[in-house]
Amino acid sequence: MSDAEWALVRDLLPVPGWLAGRGGRPEGYCHRQMIDAIRYLVDNGIKWRAMPSDFPPWPRVYAFFIRWRDAGLVAELHDRLRESVRRAEGRDQEPSAAVVDSQSVKADATVALTSRGFDAGKKINGRKRHLLTDTLGLLLAVLVTPASTTDRDAARILLSAAKGRFGQLARVWADGGYTGHLGDWSAAQLQVVLDIVRRSDDTRGFEVLPRRWVVERSFAWCLRSRRLVRDYERRTDTSEAVILWSMTMLMSRRLAARHQQRLAPTAAEAA
Repeated sequence: MSDAEWALVRDLLPVPGWLAGRGGRPEGYCHRQMIDAIRYLVDNGIKWRAMPSDFPPWPRVYAFFIRWRDAGLVAELHDRLRESVRRAEGRDQEPSAAVVDSQSVKADATVALTSRGFDAGKKINGRKRHLLTDTLGLLLAVLVTPASTTDRDAARILLSAAKGRFGQLARVWADGGYTGHLGDWSAAQLQVVLDIVRRSDDTRGFEVLPRRWVVERSFAWCLRSRRLVRDYERRTDTSEAVILWSMTMLMSRRLAARHQQRLAPTAAEAA
């Protein structure tokens, strides 16, 4: 992270237990070093044991990653960054509309058979990532399942979790794969309207579909991180944590760039 980026992220980090008087001992390494090491791994797709010597030893970084995953600290940092980005864009912290979609990716040989499947539609043996984003493309909820899981089954879990966290969520856009009883179920159980954005039968070639393109762009953002080009993680919750780390990089860079633009003098001031 640049110094400008760290200045924005530092205040959003979860407070360590020892610093808040909840016991424990101080960290052996600076949080900035640990976070930079994890971001390097996610961005470049390296193995844990291939961590450069500029960073702390890989077992310490891996332990930090696991602790933040299990304690929900990476999700906490991600949510705080999302709220900051939404405020900077002039939006409310809590969204009222969202977009849902899934993406099937191949799984590495390290992924066990119990957590992988075959997507007959995409002809992919691996896992499926289900994302729920706001209208800016920022992540609201993520779920990683075997690729054989249908979009409708995963959406029930994803929408239920999102509605529990975002009480104002009232409308969700989706593609034709979510057609069926899911719309009636979401309206009756969650009071959420599910709008299906269909592709015209007469259309040939590529077409940007209303609302649906937002979550497709979010998938493209994630694939900029080489660790996410394929699923290498043994556990699905680890895959979800890697996606969260990827989105934190995107949001922190966006906030830092916006902050520097505000500080930069205009042409008239420079004259």
